[in-house]
Amino acid sequence: MEHAPAWLTSSLIYLGAAVFAVPLSKALGLGSIIGYLAAGIAIGPWGLGLVTNVEDILHFAEFGVVLMLFLVGLELEPKRLWNLRRPIFGWGSAQVLGCTALLFAVAWAAGVPWKISLVAALGLALSSTAIALQVMGERNLLPTSSGQAGFSILLFQDVAAIPILALLPLLGTVSGSNEAAAPASSWLEAIKIIAVIAGIILGGRLLLRPALRWIAKSNTPEIFTAASLLLVVAIAALMQLVGLSMALGAFLAGVLLAESEYRRELETDIEPFKGLLLGLFFIAVGMSIDFGVLIKSPGLMALVVVGFLAIKGVVIYALARLMGVPFQERPVFTLLLAQGGEFAFVVFQAAAAGRVFPAETASLLIGAVAISMLLSPLVLVLVDKLVLPRFADCNVAPMDELSEPQDAAIIIAGFGRYGQIIGRMLSAHGIPATVLDHDAEMVEAARTFGYQVFYGDASRLDLLRTAGAADAKLLVVAVDSMEQSLAIVDLAQAHFPNLQIVARARDVTHWNELRDRGVVHVERELFESSLRSARTVLEVLGHTPHEARQHAMRFRRHNIELFEQMYVHHKDRAKLIAVAKQGRQQLEQQMAKERAEREARYAKGDARPQGWDTRRD
Repeated sequence: MEHAPAWLTSSLIYLGAAVFAVPLSKALGLGSIIGYLAAGIAIGPWGLGLVTNVEDILHFAEFGVVLMLFLVGLELEPKRLWNLRRPIFGWGSAQVLGCTALLFAVAWAAGVPWKISLVAALGLALSSTAIALQVMGERNLLPTSSGQAGFSILLFQDVAAIPILALLPLLGTVSGSNEAAAPASSWLEAIKIIAVIAGIILGGRLLLRPALRWIAKSNTPEIFTAASLLLVVAIAALMQLVGLSMALGAFLAGVLLAESEYRRELETDIEPFKGLLLGLFFIAVGMSIDFGVLIKSPGLMALVVVGFLAIKGVVIYALARLMGVPFQERPVFTLLLAQGGEFAFVVFQAAAAGRVFPAETASLLIGAVAISMLLSPLVLVLVDKLVLPRFADCNVAPMDELSEPQDAAIIIAGFGRYGQIIGRMLSAHGIPATVLDHDAEMVEAARTFGYQVFYGDASRLDLLRTAGAADAKLLVVAVDSMEQSLAIVDLAQAHFPNLQIVARARDVTHWNELRDRGVVHVERELFESSLRSARTVLEVLGHTPHEARQHAMRFRRHNIELFEQMYVHHKDRAKLIAVAKQGRQQLEQQMAKERAEREARYAKGDARPQGWDTRRD
């Protein structure tokens, strides 16, 4: 029997490990990155030993970081990037130089030779672009002030990696002839670098768009996908050829195409590859952790990891204060930039190859960086659960809860986008209401616009009593959270049985839960607005406004009736699906019958409405 090809076996191992570890990690609340890293440790040389060529995999998987930077570049137009020049070179240089100086000073004071101290400090000052941007993307932090600041620093680090690598040969052991040739070689390298960057910029402006337009005219989606990948691979290869960061080149290409009409198509084509390769990169990082060095010198490894994380943390937190990063965002900002970065692997490997320091030192530092990348997502979970709740209450002026008894006939719980409409409608008709919201910022904003909103959590019995629930006629439950909504309903029904409830449902599950509790007046939050959009679509397609309204109202009645039929069976999934399918078929048959009757009337000579198009009915 023939053996399976090596690539097939490797693919089976990587995909199997990821598919098992990542969902498990997410289910435990640890995030996807921890899952990938754990999968890498499990299948790597210090785990089950299923994969041994870790370095080759790491180099290949770095392409995931390249694709990620290309997609980030697509979101930044050249004008916007130009506006970020000060934070990139100002705060970016402050972070790299500040961390390098402090790390160097501590290592040198500890008796480490100055060359080793300097290279170790330069490498450890860099942060993980892959992990930081992945976490920022998952948390939607990139548009925020801390996200923009973090991105600017990470981008500068990619630029700074170039002179760091150029510095290593000067620190290594070189012969006299090499020293003589160094100036000429440096000038040649500089000219090459400038020429490549200029070529990418000019080519992106003059050639890329016409080329993509020509490829798109072929109407072959798979070829456009191939062209998208070819573009990124070619630029990455070109940058690597002259010793520049592949990720930086891909980022430049993305920025040049940010204003292109093919921007969204490029994003759609590359996104799946980016996700898979980033996952492979994190797996490779997990495999690259040298537990041999950790076992040999656990105390030294712990000292290096804790030491450089603490030193970088101090510098970055101080920078965050100077940059005006919001108080509540500083812990995550500091943690994401304090960890070591993937480019440190390249720096330390090059330093060992150039005999700046021994291979054992390189292994120790690479292990420390990899462990910091493993620990950061774990620490981030602890920060979320233990630190951020405390930070959320800091630097925010305390707001007094509702304390004076209220006597309005209506209580509105939640004054977000849903509750505001109800409150404004009642106010326009001169109907008073007591409004509660537990978000201090929302209450402050509503008061700024002249609304009387009280701070308080409506799921607390004492606050509902103070709000006048015992004598009120109606409670409107308009909070965002499904759990809080149900808690308020349970509380109101248990203690104020005469209080009628009108509730907002986020989805079908929420609707069913409210109906189970006997709440009759339930509105799905997006149903009516979606119905209005459907009416507009019909009008654009040629229906008259009257006909579009009739169709929408008929659909509305049918949908409400169908929901009532489905509710009886909502705990029996098979029956529920059957009722839903039957209801959809009945509606389609009814609509088809009405179309046929209408066409028959028009065939007898009845005038068609202006703009009518039978093909679009």
